[in-house]
Amino acid sequence: MAKKILQLVGDFAEDYEVMVPFQALQMLGHTVHAVCPDKKAGEIIRTAIHDFEGDQIYTEKPGHNFTLNATFATVKPEDYDALVISGGRAPEYIRLNERVLEITRHFFTANKPVAAVCHGAQILTAAGVVKGRKVSAYPAVAPEVRIAGGEYADIPITEAITDGNLVTAPAWPAHPAWLAQFVKVLGA
Repeated sequence: MAKKILQLVGDFAEDYEVMVPFQALQMLGHTVHAVCPDKKAGEIIRTAIHDFEGDQIYTEKPGHNFTLNATFATVKPEDYDALVISGGRAPEYIRLNERVLEITRHFFTANKPVAAVCHGAQILTAAGVVKGRKVSAYPAVAPEVRIAGGEYADIPITEAITDGNLVTAPAWPAHPAWLAQFVKVLGA
């Protein structure tokens, strides 16, 4: 059964972590609405391509412009079956928007499926929804997960972990595992 999915993104979200779930979930017949605080349908966000080239941190290159297909200000989380939170640098900033946190809390209160990848866990920690949960994220986010009362799942970069309605992964190389687990949690 097709689901209606909300995807939270922002400028300099990781290109693959925006594009791949947006396209793959639509390919499976789901409706995906990508939104960004303070932006409307038809506006764009810039993305960044993060790669792992042996440095202490990922490298960053310009990604594609991504066109939003829904307006953040008019989103009603109760109209959606699931939430996807993209990673990259965007979560560091959009987590400062109280409505982003309220939307995120709605999905946990209603026990709806949530998928977060990479730095997307920063939104989860800011929303206060990780306490007592196993959460994977980009390793630099591990201290935030622990401080927020979550158990950081230190898993390979190609893996994902499911804890109830929550599916998380460390970065885009985990897309096959992350999306497969999320689709299962969706009941598809």
